Amino acid sequence: MHLDILLQQILNGLVLGSVYALVALGYTMVYGVLQLINFAHGDVLMIGAMVAVTVTSLLASSSLPGPVVLLIALLAAIPACVLLALAIERIAYRPLRNAPRLAPLITAIGVSIVIQTLAMILWKPNPIVFPDLLPTDPIPIAGALLAPKQLLILIVAGVLMAGLLLLVNRTPLGRSMRATAENPQVAQWMGVDTHRVIAVTFAIGAALAATAGVLIALNYNIVQFSMGFIPGLKAFTAAVLGGIGNLGGAVLGGLLLGIIESLGAGYIGDLTGGFLGSQYQDIFAFMVLIVVLIFRPSGLMGERVADRA
Repeated sequence: MHLDILLQQILNGLVLGSVYALVALGYTMVYGVLQLINFAHGDVLMIGAMVAVTVTSLLASSSLPGPVVLLIALLAAIPACVLLALAIERIAYRPLRNAPRLAPLITAIGVSIVIQTLAMILWKPNPIVFPDLLPTDPIPIAGALLAPKQLLILIVAGVLMAGLLLLVNRTPLGRSMRATAENPQVAQWMGVDTHRVIAVTFAIGAALAATAGVLIALNYNIVQFSMGFIPGLKAFTAAVLGGIGNLGGAVLGGLLLGIIESLGAGYIGDLTGGFLGSQYQDIFAFMVLIVVLIFRPSGLMGERVADRA
């Protein structure tokens, strides 16, 4: 493979991996504070994309510039997803806080099915076209090409990931989140409102998922009620690869998974313009998951969250 083609695949992988990392952060944050795999997280992403495409269609006849329409769509998608995630946490997960781990896991799968079904009823099962809201002229980078929307994905994802890491590691809220993750009962004894911390964790994860959903819709120009399933599974794989419960690991896992997929698809088959790449691309995520679970179940960066007694 020529060097410029290799660079192109790496750039494509970084774009893909940035989206995976945003979603994986939501998985790993919720797991950190609740020891729960929130399998409905990918569907929150889908709702964000659906709300965004609805807003863009409502503003289609306006004279607003494309970037402004995109910003308005994102600002509508984020609160919608945050409200949905808070409702899920309050209705489905909080009553099962002290239940055996299998109960909330099955509940998460059930919530995912309910959200998908409701989305299919509201937005119909057919795919919906998401318009190009940014210029389409590619930007040359050392022999490779990067579309403006791909550059936007890298910038937005990078800023959000850095902001989240600073929030968790440098603020009182982040200290409360880390204390709740370490031991919720002791944190409550020390004056931490664990219910609030858990709700805020869900809200932050939902905001990241909403952003990821809008970015995926912008990148692939299509949304559908089932679009959150595969990115959700791959983001979960990224979280496991990096070390679920570790925010830095989620970022590393997402980026690595994106690059692995892109390079693998580049060597084995041509990348297509379809959703999430070529027919070969999905294979690599789950091969990585199997290998990691066999040889390093704790992930590349381990798990910072202590086992609870």
